[in-house]
Order: sequence, then structure tokens, then C-alpha cells
Amino acid sequence: MSKIAFILLCHKDPESIIKQAERLTATGDCISIHFDARANPEHYKRIKTELADNPDVTFARKRIKCGWGEWSLVQATLYAVEAAVEAFPRATHFYMLSGDCMAIKTSKYAHNFLDNRDCDYVESFDYFKSDWIKTGMKEERLIYRHFFNERTQKKRFYGSFNLQRKLGLTRTVPNDLQVMIGSQWWCLRRNTIENILKYCREHPEVLRFFRTTWIPDETFFQTLVRHLIPSEEIDSRTLTFLMFSDYGMPVTFYNDHYDLMLSQDFLFARKISPGAKELKQRLGDLWANDDQEFQISGEGRGLYKFLAGRGRIGRRFARRFWEVESSLGRERTLYIVTCKKWHVAKRFVSAIRQHTDLPAIDYLFDEENTALPDLGGIEGSLAKRTRHRRALTRMLFDYYQTDRLVICLDPKNLDLMQDFYADRSNTRVIELECSFSDDYLAGHAKRVGLAGEMTPEDTIRRLLPTIRRDVLQESDEIRDSIQSDLFRMRESGTDEENILAVSEFLHCPRDAATNIIHAPHLFAD
Repeated sequence: MSKIAFILLCHKDPESIIKQAERLTATGDCISIHFDARANPEHYKRIKTELADNPDVTFARKRIKCGWGEWSLVQATLYAVEAAVEAFPRATHFYMLSGDCMAIKTSKYAHNFLDNRDCDYVESFDYFKSDWIKTGMKEERLIYRHFFNERTQKKRFYGSFNLQRKLGLTRTVPNDLQVMIGSQWWCLRRNTIENILKYCREHPEVLRFFRTTWIPDETFFQTLVRHLIPSEEIDSRTLTFLMFSDYGMPVTFYNDHYDLMLSQDFLFARKISPGAKELKQRLGDLWANDDQEFQISGEGRGLYKFLAGRGRIGRRFARRFWEVESSLGRERTLYIVTCKKWHVAKRFVSAIRQHTDLPAIDYLFDEENTALPDLGGIEGSLAKRTRHRRALTRMLFDYYQTDRLVICLDPKNLDLMQDFYADRSNTRVIELECSFSDDYLAGHAKRVGLAGEMTPEDTIRRLLPTIRRDVLQESDEIRDSIQSDLFRMRESGTDEENILAVSEFLHCPRDAATNIIHAPHLFAD
């Protein structure tokens, strides 16, 4: 059975650290602690005193002052790892934690999880080819030497960086290393840890390189694990549940996040709010509770992104900037079918193709696999289609040799509708207004990742009003923003109302509109 040596980096809250150490070691595991040398010495003294009699607790042989983005974080980790390797010869896994982390599974669950697969868990993506770094420095982190902390010595940091760049003082990455990047929160097997320590002793030049890179805690272990261990023995993921806001800041968990956290496919989570006393107590009791069962739904990140995007009053408005492209053509008409239930819109445009001579395309800006003709590569991805939407649509007009074209858009794409309306061409929109049952909305939540198959029903029920308001809000925005050539066909409408709406929308004969609205199972779920 696995035995975990936790590697704990911390700098505050001695009471929580002591409790964390006592909880984790009470079930047979062990812990190695590095307490930041910048922190209050009385706090460190208290921690050592209260844990002195615990044989499953050890401390890094040397304490150093740590700074965000510096090599010091990696060095502190190495000191704690070395102490754990020496003190706990029976430890099979080494799990990296911070003082803000807490277990979101039981000890029994965690050990069974690690026993079921012989591998290392560490995010490790190609540094140059992946998009793990969203903004800021990328190549510059490695090819220039960074001697100062960007957060505490900003002028010196950028002064040194700009001088090196001006003088062309770049350096190369060690020849035999493929630099990788990922989360610093890893769980590695003993053999892997021992190989890393041996490699560090035998290759001081690699340590010299990483000492002057920027934010090496995201690259050092990630690179060495991939360099030393076969790929099939690496699972490129972290076992610690963490999320980031739009501003790149870690999301903090509070008392009402307990059920959400337990349903995620992770063993620990960070960051727990210092003020979330109830959450800390419940999570603290969880680790030793072997009777707890878990339903893993894994919707946490998608759910956070959805709810955080609603803003203060239920929505957040932010127009996107699109590159300006030439007109579709003054004599052309673009017919937009918008509906939240994609299967309804697809049946509707299928009926249009069957009963008129209009070419009609399904959700070309929403669905990757929408059938499109070969247009030279511009149709290859959703990102390309959206970025060059006018060019793409103009090419579709040309391909079908027509001045009238029907497309489908999700109601959330108001910005696209507005952009097409701003064109010199004629744009017309019909909204297919559907009824939304609770069952349908629950299924929608699962399809888009807001809930999983194992998400508790009460969680879904609490989510349904927000999803329903979101759907209605999108419809209201369309009506508020589009004042002309907007039509509406309702599931609850009469045949006469819907025939008139479709006929006026498409400029088609009444009998064609009649056949379209009577398409088999048009509104069926």
C-alpha cells in the first residue's frame, strides 16, 4: 500500500500547519515542512515545538527566504524533499502541498487512487508549443537571466531584462532538455524523486540555468520528470484542484464550496480561505473518515466559469473587438436562424433546404464539425471562422453562387449578429422560441459541462434558475439590440402566426412556409 510523504511549503498560520500535519500523519503518512525564513520566527518555533514528538514529521535541513517567481521556491522544495527521502525510507509517493491546501477526499480514497496506477502525476506541457502561458513573458523567461524579483524589484527586474535584450545577451536552453511547463502541485513516486536528486547532483549546470529563469517552479520538476521518466509512466495532470480567475488569480474556496469540492476528480484543493472555518473543519474531519463515498462529476471548472461570467446583475457585457473586413455585398441577404435548442434549428433549416432553393448552413460558428465546403482552410477551425466571419460568409455566397444564404447562430452570439447587421448587405433574423423544461435544462447543463453525470440532483436544481434566466436574457438582448428585420416563431404559437413569420422572414410563398413549420418533430426534444 502507498505511503505518502507530503512536501509542505508554508509561511504563515502556524495553527493550521500544526493541525494539517497532525491530520495527515494520523492515518499513517508523513510530512516534510519548509517554513519560509522570511516569516515570523516565533511561528516556526511553535510549529517545531508542538510537532517535535511526532516521528512522522520532519523539517527541511535549511530554511531560505522565498519569493514568488524565484528559484528560492524550487530550492526550498528540494530541501524539503531531501529531508523526506532521508527521514521516511518507506514513503512511496511525494505529494507537493502549500499551507492553503486541504484534502477533499479521504485517506483511504487517496491511497487506493495511487495504488491503482503506477505513475507520476505532474502537469508537463511543451513550453514553446503549448498555450499554457496565456499572457506575458514566454521565451524571455528562459533565454535571459533574471536576477531580481519582478514583484518586489520591478525597476531592477525590467532594467536588467531590457539591458540584456539591448545587448543581445541571450543564452540557449541546455541541449538535451526539452523544457516543459505546468502546475507546481505534483505527486511523484519515490524512484522519480531519487532520480531527480541524483540528476541534480550530477548536473550542476542545469541547476545554474534554472536558478536565473523566471518562475522556475512551473518548469523545473516538470522538465526533469519528462526528461528522466518514460512518457507512458507520466499522467500530465495535477491531483490538486485549483482554478484561476480571468485576472490570473487563484480562486479562493469558502464554506459553501464543500459539496462542489468533494465531487471533483482530485485529492486536494487550494486555496482555502483563512476565514472559511466551517469548511476547514469539515475537510479536516474528512481525511480520516473511511466511510465517506464520493460521486465524481468533475463540473467544477466549467461551473465556475459559467457563474463567474454572469457579473453583478446576472450578466456581464463586454463587446469583443473584431478585425474589420469588407462587405458581404450590397445586393446580398443573409438569413440568420437563432435558437438555443440546436436540434430544433437544424430541423428548421433542413426543411428550408427541402422546400426552398436557399442554401442553408447549420451552426458554422458554434460547432466544429458543421459540414462546410473546402474554402482554402478558412473553414478549418471555429477560431478561424469567427475571426474571419465576413470573409467566410462572403466565400459561402460565392461558392453557392447565390445572393441569399441561411445560417444558424446560437443566441449567445449577439456580437456576430450585430456585426452582420452593420454590414451593407441585408441581414434578417428569426428566433425560434422554444419551451424549456427542467429536464431539458438539466441535460443542457451536462452537455456543456456545467454538471456531470454524477452531479447531485439538488446541485442541479439550484443551478436551473440561473440557466433559465441566462437563456431568457440572451433572447431579451437580441430583441433590445436588433430593431428591424427580426422575426419570431414560437413553439406555443398558432400555425397562422408561425406561417406569417416564416413567410415574411424568408420572402417565400405561403405554402413553402407552411411545409417548413410542419417539419416532422420540429420542436421535439
